[in-house]
Amino acid sequence: MNIPSTLKTTGRAAFLGSLVLAALGTVAAFAQEAAPAAAAAAPAAAPIPVLDTGNTAWMLTSTALVLMMTIPGLALFYGGMVRKKNVLATIMQSFAITCLVTVLWFMFGYSLAFSDGGGVNSYIGGTSKFFHHGITTASLWLPGVANIPEFVFSMFQMTFAIITPALIAGAFAERMKFSALLIFMAVWLLVVYVPIAHWVWGGGFLGTAGVLDFAGGTVVHINAGVAGLVCALVLGKREGYGTTNMAPHNLVYSVIGASLLWVGWFGFNAGSELAADGLAGAAMLNTQVATAAAALAWMFAEWIVAKKPSVLGIISGAVAGLVAVTPASGFVNPTGAFIVGIVAGVVCYLSAVKVKHMFGYDDSLDAFGVHGVGGIIGALLTGVLADPAINSLGAGASLGKQIYGVAVTIVWTGIATFVILYIVKALVGLRPTTQEEVEGLDISQHGEVVP
Repeated sequence: MNIPSTLKTTGRAAFLGSLVLAALGTVAAFAQEAAPAAAAAAPAAAPIPVLDTGNTAWMLTSTALVLMMTIPGLALFYGGMVRKKNVLATIMQSFAITCLVTVLWFMFGYSLAFSDGGGVNSYIGGTSKFFHHGITTASLWLPGVANIPEFVFSMFQMTFAIITPALIAGAFAERMKFSALLIFMAVWLLVVYVPIAHWVWGGGFLGTAGVLDFAGGTVVHINAGVAGLVCALVLGKREGYGTTNMAPHNLVYSVIGASLLWVGWFGFNAGSELAADGLAGAAMLNTQVATAAAALAWMFAEWIVAKKPSVLGIISGAVAGLVAVTPASGFVNPTGAFIVGIVAGVVCYLSAVKVKHMFGYDDSLDAFGVHGVGGIIGALLTGVLADPAINSLGAGASLGKQIYGVAVTIVWTGIATFVILYIVKALVGLRPTTQEEVEGLDISQHGEVVP
């Protein structure tokens, strides 16, 4: 055996092995140094959206406030303004509409308004969420932004869908059959309200065109007001209108109802931010300022013209202010809200008291005079007074875009409501008999009376 040769060979191998190990160690060291640098250079992975408990708590509260606007708020507001023989029927309308719309919204309305309609999404949502299919307790609305449960968002929007048709009932108070009302409201919700809600808030063509409506100027108030005017014209005047005393039977009910509407409206407007933040606070303050300004403006206008400020006048003015500031509440500053309120109070007074009598239509509880006209005022002034410092979306505001949104809403609502009414008339008729109307809807439609 040649030992020196073996040692020589072994030494060369050890030397090469040492070089390899040294090289691997150097590479590893460079890799360790490069890894943090690479991690720092790579974009951070998007955080998984987590439910925001603060926003959720505010939206649960807002939802309850908006539901309170219809029952008992609107029910009492309207119920106090009709004659005693129709008070139960009037309150029943608000309560029954609440039940009817709840079921229809759960079944079809939410999906058609707020799911993706695919190729027709500019005009209507899809059917994927019928009966709230696929929505779980883990489903979030606006992930990464609001982070509220989709169930809560659906419930919040349901309360808007409830009050809108309930508002219409004020225009034909004391003269529509209850069976006709149920059919009309069911069809109207799905054919008129749901598409317009989608057009403005669900990704439809009005929203993408830049029409601004923070909480429902077009979707709720112009929609309901125009539908109410069409109903009043198609049904005709109440029996004895113009010759029989039709004064409100209990304005105390109406004051309580208007007060509940005012308080509930904070959920309506501030809740439409879908978050507990500064913009929600601005919307709340704007709502208060505009409402108070409109109530005073109506009161002083009536005081000048009729020589006495009435209780009915000041509460009607307050509702006019609430209506008008609705589309503007999240876009204008408090000064803008103050202007909206003053304009709404004066113009809605003239519309409800003077214009209605001038043209002779019987809008019983001024659904068009307050909600239709007030909604139009608010929508148009939003385009003029929007402040980008309050909401960055206000930078794209324009009067032209707002006129476009108002015009589309008026045309669709007017035509569709007219057609639906005549379909219902052919099916079950619209009005009770003359004798039943004279006796009162409480006894003729429900078999009950207020003692």
